[in-house]
Amino acid sequence: MSSQSSARPRPQPEGGWISRYFELQPLRTTIRKELIAGVTTFFTASYIVIVNPAILKAAGIPYGPSMVATILTAFVGTLAMGVYAKRPFAIAPYMAENAFIAYTVVGVMGHSWQTALGAVFIGGLLFMLLTVLKVRSWLADAIPQSLTIGFTVGIGLFLTLIGLEGTGIVRSGGQGALLHVGDFHDPATLLAIAGLILIGWLVLRKIPGAFIIGILATSIVGFVTGLAERPEAWVSLPPDPTPVLLQLDIAGALSWGFFSVILTLFVMGFVDTLGTLLGLAYKADLLDEDGALPEIERPMLCDAVATMAAALFGTTTAGAYLESASGIEAGGRSGLTAVVVALLFLSALFFAPLFGAIPAYGYGPAVIMVGFLMLSPITRLDFSNLSEMIPALTVIVLMSFTMNIGIGMTAAFVVYPVFKLLAGRRRDIKPGMWVLGALSLLFFVFYPY
Repeated sequence: MSSQSSARPRPQPEGGWISRYFELQPLRTTIRKELIAGVTTFFTASYIVIVNPAILKAAGIPYGPSMVATILTAFVGTLAMGVYAKRPFAIAPYMAENAFIAYTVVGVMGHSWQTALGAVFIGGLLFMLLTVLKVRSWLADAIPQSLTIGFTVGIGLFLTLIGLEGTGIVRSGGQGALLHVGDFHDPATLLAIAGLILIGWLVLRKIPGAFIIGILATSIVGFVTGLAERPEAWVSLPPDPTPVLLQLDIAGALSWGFFSVILTLFVMGFVDTLGTLLGLAYKADLLDEDGALPEIERPMLCDAVATMAAALFGTTTAGAYLESASGIEAGGRSGLTAVVVALLFLSALFFAPLFGAIPAYGYGPAVIMVGFLMLSPITRLDFSNLSEMIPALTVIVLMSFTMNIGIGMTAAFVVYPVFKLLAGRRRDIKPGMWVLGALSLLFFVFYPY
């Protein structure tokens, strides 16, 4: 009897090898939650498939091949993030860097987009070398928790503003103010507000898949009422990528005249990824007791590989994506979320007309709600300690007001040691923070305003 009992196989965790590989039980998540989170993140971030090539078109990069490059970059980077780093973060081309390449490097400075992509590749190579040598993780460990909180809240406000403007609830420009209330006579704006209320109600009721339900429901109403054009086709073959594939000019980017461009791309990419990783990890409760992300080299290596792949495919700097916060809010905690996102990005090669048909007022409310939910960590900021509070608020204010994550973070890296010195608390400054402060000063000196 006892031998029969001992021979019985031990009960396997739900999900078998998938659950074991992605450590779902220790992370208190399930396959179902991860699937919903992956779909949610994808639909929140899928706009990049359309928006990124639209921006890079201003640099002369052909739209169709650029779309393929965007999708392949997101697939490779996000799959690596899920399988290797085992984190619930999507990777895709960054919005700020693509605009910098299109409108500044090519539009103002007059360089070719091929040379700009060469600079992107060099930046990715530098990221990889510094990651392998653990310099990037050493720098990350130097960042105090107050700034990590600032990153999270700043990203939240940044997302909120993007969502508000994209849905028409808030509009920029005009007389007398930088921002104005939108046109509430516009049916699309009213539908976005309804979508925001719907998502808020679903989140309040803790309904699984609240974000994806809101995105789909709002989009379907738009299609039915004619506010949004239905896709002309559900499936199509991807465009030919050869006009941008392997077209980067590395030799041209190694000239001295390109130093400011490489430095700007390097610092922007470094701080964007670092701030996004720490902010998202904070929200997902993946940080340790010291406020650090364990094995941070793994996700950093993924974004380095993704950036190098992006340049080879024909697009700009890639890294961890802010919109991953929507999947985290939906319950995503493991790399399985990222694997789902990666596969959906790959499917976009053939379903681009469908994904591209989702209107801004469809995914915008989800972006706004994610931004709202990311503001909560500000309650953990010690407002009585001005040497911690002022640098943290510098991040929050400049990230959201300049709509540039890199500007907010680099300013904080300069302000933090300054205020620690003024407060007579030099010992609070870790060696890595001095390096970050010096790099940030160089960023502002050489940034092509």
